[in-house]
Amino acid sequence: MGFVKSEEELDRYYKLSTRTFPGAQILGIMYETDPVIIKKVLPLPLEPAEEAWALSFISHYPLTNLGPGYHESALFVRCRYRGEVGNYCLSMPIDDEARMHNGRDIYGFPKKMARIGLNREGSKVEGWIERLGYRFAAIRADLQISMKESPIKPGPNFLFKYSPAADLSRGFDGKVLLVRQQNDLDTESFEMGPGEIVLEFSPHDPWQEIEVKRVVSA
Repeated sequence: MGFVKSEEELDRYYKLSTRTFPGAQILGIMYETDPVIIKKVLPLPLEPAEEAWALSFISHYPLTNLGPGYHESALFVRCRYRGEVGNYCLSMPIDDEARMHNGRDIYGFPKKMARIGLNREGSKVEGWIERLGYRFAAIRADLQISMKESPIKPGPNFLFKYSPAADLSRGFDGKVLLVRQQNDLDTESFEMGPGEIVLEFSPHDPWQEIEVKRVVSA
């Protein structure tokens, strides 16, 4: 693979119109936060959803159809656009450079390199995120109930894709695009139970700003 891609290389890449993550393990949590906080962090034209909820996950993808697996995490707040309820992504740490560019450059996911851990012992699962010397988030759950699929449908993700101005002025080169991105889950197993999310101070990743009032589900 050189600087100039062959037609075969381009065809092989663009035929992968869907990203797949077989065997994915995802520890997720949804919690209630302050509606004032959600209104503050949502850029227009996105509006707050009826529920003042935030969502976070820590995942391990053992394999993808783009190459080797990796770990990833994210923080979202619930929002609404033209009547459709979805999620606005505030942050998406990841531990693989190739996958970081894929999601960030194509969709606008705010991905940054980090250290991420996800471990399970029996029914107890714990994940953590660390970046630039700060461990700023941890999710824990005791999974006690099994079901075929999630009773909660998170909906689409709304993202902003843009290029900062090359003259270093405040603004962008060209239009800012609002992207609607959808993930479809083919669930092998789904488990729920009591959980918690702990957010610590980091000068680089201000997840702590999205206050935790009450856990809705884990």
